[in-house]
Amino acid sequence: MDLFAHSWTALRTAVAELPDEDFERPSGCAGWLVRDLVCHLVIDAQDVLITLVTPAGTEPTVDAATYWRLVDPPTGDDPLDALIPRLAAAYGEPRLLKFHLDDVGSAAGRAAALADPAARVRTRDDVLTVGDYLTAYVLEWTLHYLDLIAHLPTGPVAGPPAETLAAARALLEEITGTAFPGSFSDTDALLVGTGRRAPSDAESAALGDVAGRLPFVLG
Repeated sequence: MDLFAHSWTALRTAVAELPDEDFERPSGCAGWLVRDLVCHLVIDAQDVLITLVTPAGTEPTVDAATYWRLVDPPTGDDPLDALIPRLAAAYGEPRLLKFHLDDVGSAAGRAAALADPAARVRTRDDVLTVGDYLTAYVLEWTLHYLDLIAHLPTGPVAGPPAETLAAARALLEEITGTAFPGSFSDTDALLVGTGRRAPSDAESAALGDVAGRLPFVLG
């Protein structure tokens, strides 16, 4: 629960501190500008709010790791993915996107803080505890923080907190059944593991057979 709050607060703070011109830069999500990514975060925050008020009376079917599924790389044909840039452009000004993310995102953060970690909720036809659901989202927030800053100039926006990077790496390793080499930083393990950047020759050698399985795309 604490890691969820820490990762989400850090990400929303980073967005709030972005200069307007950075919203037109590319993000780490292929085909999306930073403004598109921020719009996606608004929808993510809405999903958190919806899930936290969708109780389930049955046994959990997934946990924080099995909530995520390994899927094929996106083709760009998904209707929602195509909708995001149009929605983002409709805001017109970065300040409106910032306001909406702060408004909905703060509500999602408060709802998470008030939720019972042992309560069961339903999302995507799965049932899991609130604690597992919020733990799964630490990986989401951390990856999207890296996406946010992927093409920004070096400046006041720092990277994700070290503890959330470590937690996200551990969860990615559990999801994929893969331990990344100790020579990889947490950031490198997340970026290379999810295909956000290609491994160097040295990294490919260290990965061994795992290199042929990359990228691990989560859905």
